Amino acid sequence: MADVARLAGVSGQTVSRVANGRQNVDTITRARVQAAMRQLGYRPNGAARALRSGEFRSVGVIVFELSTFGTKSTLDAIATAATERGYSVNLMPVLAVSRQAVADAFARLAEQAVDGVIMMIEAWVLDEVELPVGLPVVVVHAGGGHYDHPVIDTDQVQGARQATEHLLELGHETVWHVGGPSISFAAKQRRESWQQTLRDHGRAVPPALTGDWSSTSGYEAGCRLAANPEVTAIFVANDQMALGVLRALHEHGRAVPDEVSVVGFDDMEEAAHFWPPLTTVRQTFSDIGRRSVDALIAEIRSVDHQHRRVPVPTTLIVRKSTAPR
Repeated sequence: MADVARLAGVSGQTVSRVANGRQNVDTITRARVQAAMRQLGYRPNGAARALRSGEFRSVGVIVFELSTFGTKSTLDAIATAATERGYSVNLMPVLAVSRQAVADAFARLAEQAVDGVIMMIEAWVLDEVELPVGLPVVVVHAGGGHYDHPVIDTDQVQGARQATEHLLELGHETVWHVGGPSISFAAKQRRESWQQTLRDHGRAVPPALTGDWSSTSGYEAGCRLAANPEVTAIFVANDQMALGVLRALHEHGRAVPDEVSVVGFDDMEEAAHFWPPLTTVRQTFSDIGRRSVDALIAEIRSVDHQHRRVPVPTTLIVRKSTAPR
């Protein structure tokens, strides 16, 4: 900084103002200082600035299941929202979900000096993990237990009810379900909401089939459902499995939507280009990312607010895969 000040013919304080983005420097002087910085290869020392201010402008994200559409979309939204707020993102994947693995991820993030952590881990793991004291934490897509931290999640119950009621309103006697893996809290909430919606409308509740979020598992479940002539409406817990269900119905000669209506969940970009285009429940991942980053920054800055669960609303997107019975 002293070298830049000498070359630009200004004080060290002026260089500091320019380096920190302060506005109380005139345009000509700022340009001269920036030119000196470029000539000397000067870059502000983020670590030194963090030691002085107590803020690293960096957040950690601990995540499991990187391959799923929902996780990737949420991570993208978090990264975008954090960048807009001037924070970098340090991603820490957890390859084997266990209490020790999550504790190790926290320890590694602490070594890399983050201001706070966003957790994207299932509730059954978080319920067994002792989160570190003093480190701001926000929980995303976990559900389950009661945490002393903000929880941001899609309103899974609302979304499943929207899907099920849409099919009932089209005149179908009942709705069959292809759910996600049993360890997933989101899958559990969607399944239970589907069941409760059918009960609320006085309809029979068929046995649910279980997949693993993949198109392959959807296809396998779809083959079983296609062989049952009583099946006229299917709510699938995500769009990727719904793609497999559509293929299975086609191969078994069950026309969609003339004979069987299908609804997915997520509204992935490709859903509009399935054949037929998929009716689905849209999750607003950009909203989830923004809310989680805003909540974490509020925690970092000790803004007074109640730790609470924030449900992000869903929207039913009606396309050509559903029709009256």
